Amino acid sequence: MKPVFVTAYTAVTACGPGQKMLLDALLMQHSFLKQTRLISTNFITFTGEIESPLPVIAGALSSYGSRNARIALAALDCENSAFRHAVAAANARYGAERVGIIIGTSTSGIYETELAYQARLATGALPEDFDFKHQHAWVATAEFLKKELSLGGPCYAISTACSSSGKAVAAGQRWIEAGICDAVLVGGVDSICHLTLHGFNSLELTSETPCTPLDRDRNGISLGEGAGLILLERDRISDKHAVFVGYGESSDAYHMTAPHPDGAGSAQAMRSALTEAGLQPDAIDYINLHATGTRLNDQSEMRAMASVFESKTACSGTKGMTGHTLGAAGAIEAVITLLALEHGFAPGTCGIRHVDDEFSSHLLTETVQLPGIRYVMNNNFGFGGNNVSLIFARGTAYA
Repeated sequence: MKPVFVTAYTAVTACGPGQKMLLDALLMQHSFLKQTRLISTNFITFTGEIESPLPVIAGALSSYGSRNARIALAALDCENSAFRHAVAAANARYGAERVGIIIGTSTSGIYETELAYQARLATGALPEDFDFKHQHAWVATAEFLKKELSLGGPCYAISTACSSSGKAVAAGQRWIEAGICDAVLVGGVDSICHLTLHGFNSLELTSETPCTPLDRDRNGISLGEGAGLILLERDRISDKHAVFVGYGESSDAYHMTAPHPDGAGSAQAMRSALTEAGLQPDAIDYINLHATGTRLNDQSEMRAMASVFESKTACSGTKGMTGHTLGAAGAIEAVITLLALEHGFAPGTCGIRHVDDEFSSHLLTETVQLPGIRYVMNNNFGFGGNNVSLIFARGTAYA
């Protein structure tokens, strides 16, 4: 594949708004998982909810006013609106019609729809300000961002469960290589809602304590919410910017929710990413694992890792800090790998106490400094075996 350049990125998670708060959490290995607060449940579960106030969507775009879109807006405007300014610069460089947008999501505005139907049960009518098309629809947040940023290029959403926003990054590269766009805003946004909390609980996958991915005694996931946004461009703007050099996608077609026991599809995605990047496995300095904290998912991924990489390759899971942000996980965790590249470190696995004896990979239990880091991989594997692996390179590797 033709490499493209990462000229800006941002994230909003339970760790807080912006790169710095996420970076601090990664370096200090601080978990932000707490008992669920936004939604009342009849079971105990921990979540990674955004506690900082979210901006209000007003004026001409007020019909898009969902929690999902407000999280996206918070990502645009944190840290002095640095990401918004980067998109405006791309608009000026290439022309707005040459800048597209692809957003991955699992929940979109389901939370608002749930509240609307609760109101209907109580009053007999849906709230007047409920707008199904502009709040609930999977493409709604992508459309909101397109209008908010005055983008003129193509726009769509991807919803393939936990791989959604990782696939958005891959699709953005294809648009640029195909000549459809010169820059693409890619990423993911997801918000807590009743459906996912109760759905995962019905599958007996939620943990009654903060999740401990890859731990011998792991017992389930902690759901989270957030946004990760990345700007991909055709042209290099600065040598300091990371480069997106490879991706791999696969489909297990094994089971509706469970992964292939030996991680066949996961391994295929990782190998495909390495092939696209023209790299051997030993070139990868750090891998951010999907690592949800469920017994089967972690086991499947680690078997796939053992089949592709040597045991010395550093890897870790970061959902013990943010929770599992579902459709936003690919983009948020891509931002984590970009932070690792930029600042020369590899994050540890927050919450891990005892590494599962079955795992042979070099699992990091603490954050380590890697000043010579050059290539990083990010894995995201969703329900139904929707798999994606992304590889980013330090900018100087392509100087």
